Amino acid sequence: MKSHTKYLVFNTKQRREYLNITNEVADAVAESGVKEGLALVSAMHITAAVYVNDAEDGLIADIDEWLEQLAPTRPDYRHHQTGEDNGDAHLKNLLLHHQVLLPITNGRLDLGTWQQVYYAEFDGQRRKRLIIKIIGE
Repeated sequence: MKSHTKYLVFNTKQRREYLNITNEVADAVAESGVKEGLALVSAMHITAAVYVNDAEDGLIADIDEWLEQLAPTRPDYRHHQTGEDNGDAHLKNLLLHHQVLLPITNGRLDLGTWQQVYYAEFDGQRRKRLIIKIIGE
């Protein structure tokens, strides 16, 4: 069994951003030499998420609005009593989750027609990391 690890580093310009990282994940799969296996893509911070969905600007705006409705930015989170100001970012992470597991078939990501891999940042403007861990034959 082969394994391959790649890290991506982000420093977003805004506090909340949605970055399409499909090409970077596909590049890691190609670098790995794995023909049949799995790629784990995982945010290494608890205020970011990784998800799979369509790369359509209206949908991305809808996702951002939905997350803001469910976990609004506001000053009264108990977490803020610790000196932090990112309580909403932690909750948004829980809604989208921090990782996805993707199939590799014939040496390529095996995604559906419209599926794209996204890194969602909810507490940005500082250095953050993501890990891509690939295993297989």
